[in-house]
Amino acid sequence: MRKIQRLSGIGAIAALSLTIAACGSGGDNSGSGTSSSAAPTTASSPPAANANGVTKTTDVFGAGCASVPQDPSNKGSLQGMVSDPVATAASNNPLLTKLVAAVKAANLVDTLNSTDNLTVFAPADPAFAALGDAKFNQLAGDPATLGKILQFHVVPMRYDAKGLQSAGAVKSLTGQELKIAGSGDSMTVNGAKVLCGNIPTKNATVFVIDTVLTPPAS
Repeated sequence: MRKIQRLSGIGAIAALSLTIAACGSGGDNSGSGTSSSAAPTTASSPPAANANGVTKTTDVFGAGCASVPQDPSNKGSLQGMVSDPVATAASNNPLLTKLVAAVKAANLVDTLNSTDNLTVFAPADPAFAALGDAKFNQLAGDPATLGKILQFHVVPMRYDAKGLQSAGAVKSLTGQELKIAGSGDSMTVNGAKVLCGNIPTKNATVFVIDTVLTPPAS
């Protein structure tokens, strides 16, 4: 599948807004803000899959997690995002300001916040910056097209990293396939590298990626 542009060339439901995870895992709804400590930020690989795709702050992995605020009282920190729905959680994450702006422009905030059990592949700010201001503004002025692009980054089932790895491919809200390859710090989604994965929010598991993905032409 084509990509708008790789973040690696220079370096947004939802998630999307977005700071701003598998069909698999035993465990209760650990996305509730009950975790007692901040997650390690540079784990080399994620833990075993959860039956329901819900993760804890201690499950996050990826070098990019080091850029997330570490103070648990900060709403943009891993602990701060746990109790908020995904678009709101992303809006507090300093890595996802462009994604959040895109989600707002596409009028997807309510959809992302009110839908249960999502997996969101959230392009970090440098991924959107790689598009250039003109392209970003063009998309922001075309909510229909922007909405399709953002929905391509959202899966209507909650996965953690191990679940994604096991599935190998998942379908986005647009009905189109996203291919998963690698694992841990080497995990990719349609070729986009996962910078920080298994981020828990109230209704979604978030994977921050380094590229804005483009859905294939119909």
